[in-house]
This record gives sequence, structure tokens and C-alpha cells, in this order.
Amino acid sequence: MDNSIIPVNGVIPINQLFGEDEEDTRLLQAMAHYAHDYIQNFAWCKSVKSSYFGDGVGSVVAVFLFRIEPGQPDVDEWLWVVVGDIPPAYLVIDDNLSPSLALQSYIDEMSNWVRLAKSGKSTSKAIPVNKPATKENALLLEARLKAIEEMILARFRNAEALRA
Repeated sequence: MDNSIIPVNGVIPINQLFGEDEEDTRLLQAMAHYAHDYIQNFAWCKSVKSSYFGDGVGSVVAVFLFRIEPGQPDVDEWLWVVVGDIPPAYLVIDDNLSPSLALQSYIDEMSNWVRLAKSGKSTSKAIPVNKPATKENALLLEARLKAIEEMILARFRNAEALRA
């Protein structure tokens, strides 16, 4: 890990990642590897300098923070990565200063994609999704997003409040 100041709250070094039990921890560790590989595979990411765990539920959704060495001048050094039983995505920090805010931003961005895909549309201005923009895919993602928002987002917020 590096000694730079982490620009967000509520994250721990990836090597301290833990879940609610052994199985959850194992699943979250696998998700951490996936998130690392996901961000590392972009041409604009020269390398991952440090990795942090925000929060997560094994195999459902997890939020990670990465400090990368950008390969282009217009790429942010710090990025959130959200992975799970949902399309993976990276998000800039901007106003997303905690894992719950990053997850809410993910839900909002993906919900925009859902609105477009329900009518068979897509745009380069919407968050990229690794599925075709069909009504069927939109409805599947919408159901997952709703479940995450209703059952997991509050859990993220509560955990952050306890750590504050």
C-alpha cells in the first residue's frame, strides 16, 4: 500500500477485508480479485497502486476503491469499482465520498441505463453495461437494483454510521 491520503471515508485496505462469516469473506475476496482485474484491464490503467474495500455482500454486490496509475492525463487516479451479480462498473469519486454514496451513484447510473434499454435505446452518455440494451435485460437489472437499494444500501449506510 502507499502512504497517500485516501480521499474518501469508510474504506479499509484490501488485505483487511472481512465479511459476516468465513464464506462471505471468501466470496468478497473473490469479488476483490474480479474488481482488480476489471479495472486493470482498461487501457487507460497502467497499474493499480493500492486497493481498498468499502462494503459488500458476498456474490451480490461489493464496492472497492482503487488508486491507479493513469495511462492518460484525463483519467482520475482514484476510482470506485462496483461488482457482483450486476454489471461491473467504475465510478469517479466526485461527490461519492463513501461506499454507500458510490453504491447509490451506481444505482442511479444503472437506473438511467434501464430507462433507456426498456425502450430499446442506448447512448454513449449512459454508463456502459456488458449486456445488450434490451427490455428483458433492463427488467432483470431493474429488479436487482431495486433489491440492492431496498436491502443492502441501508446496511452500507448503517455500517458507515457505526464507524464514524
